[in-house]
Amino acid sequence: MYDLNVVIIGAGIGGLSTGIALRQAGYRVKVFERTRELRPAGAGISLWSNGVKVLNQLGLGERLAALGGQMDWMEYRTHQGELLNSIDLQPLIQQVGQRPYPVSRTDLQQMLRDAFGPEDLELGVRCVGVEENDGGAIAHLDDGRAVAADLIIGADGVHSTVREYVVGKPVGPRYADYVNWNGLVPFSEDLPSGHSWVIYVGENKRASMMPVGGDRFYFFFGAPMAQGTTVAPADRREELANLFQGWAEPVQNLIKHLNPLETNRLEIGDLDPLDRLVRGRVALLGDAGHATTPTLGQGACQALEDAVILTRYLVTTTISVPDALQRYENARKQRTADLVLKARKRTGTIYGKDPAATESWYQQLAQEVPSDVTGAIADIILTGPLG
Repeated sequence: MYDLNVVIIGAGIGGLSTGIALRQAGYRVKVFERTRELRPAGAGISLWSNGVKVLNQLGLGERLAALGGQMDWMEYRTHQGELLNSIDLQPLIQQVGQRPYPVSRTDLQQMLRDAFGPEDLELGVRCVGVEENDGGAIAHLDDGRAVAADLIIGADGVHSTVREYVVGKPVGPRYADYVNWNGLVPFSEDLPSGHSWVIYVGENKRASMMPVGGDRFYFFFGAPMAQGTTVAPADRREELANLFQGWAEPVQNLIKHLNPLETNRLEIGDLDPLDRLVRGRVALLGDAGHATTPTLGQGACQALEDAVILTRYLVTTTISVPDALQRYENARKQRTADLVLKARKRTGTIYGKDPAATESWYQQLAQEVPSDVTGAIADIILTGPLG
């Protein structure tokens, strides 16, 4: 289809990458974001090769490589530091045809914002509802405007407003029963190598360091916890020191190095797979349609896949906008649902939902052949839209 006018609600990774793709296809695109400043939740992201391939296709590969970390190895260690498994990522890179890039979320978001440009991005404007008429779709904004478009894309995150219109009822996230702490720290001699992603596991918890650009580690901790707990930012180092008392020396060093005031503390949730991602001229994308726990590292990657598939069907079909969006849903619903549920199962294993299963996983890590690990990652990547 030609000469479309598109409104995107949400300026996260999914919203901006979709805006870039649609504009490159020749469409007029307007993005509205409810926050006044783009501050992504979470400090870093493991952008696996399927997500990187989308950014390569958008012409952003060199910029991404400059921002990303050089991750050559994965290591699993016990919480006391004993090596369970060491996994060379070069065979994976050769198999899938692209290096992954761990990256700061802020750096990635700024790169996408610069690529999209400021002229059609409005911050501090919230969508309060959407509707359709015979000629198109309308986004109602909290400043009183009603913005008409040929289609509306809800990329407004796990707490999406657009989602209620698409599915016909309020649908919120499900708590995944654990808390994630994350942030950035500089490389240091008392931390692991700057070319390795190291994950410490034990006691139904985990701690991890992953290299990103600028000679920094993205770190995260995870621990099972009841919903609704709160800790003042200034006290987050002490909280982590108590939760991870007795863990390996690099974990203790990490806790000493982190800035508690710049450490995020997030209750992690996901969405049950939705019956639909599309209604008429309105489509859901990214976390608005399939929010997942981060245990597979596929949240942003799936939003990027959404962007390329949605654009592909709008460009290559000419029956109608609703027809193109339905084809997008048909292509995306099962894949994203499968990954949400796979990540949910893995989350339960990591964080002790079934203690016997978690203990079995620890034993499996010590016996697993590295090619089995990279093969599972490759399967997710190669079944994506760009292979």
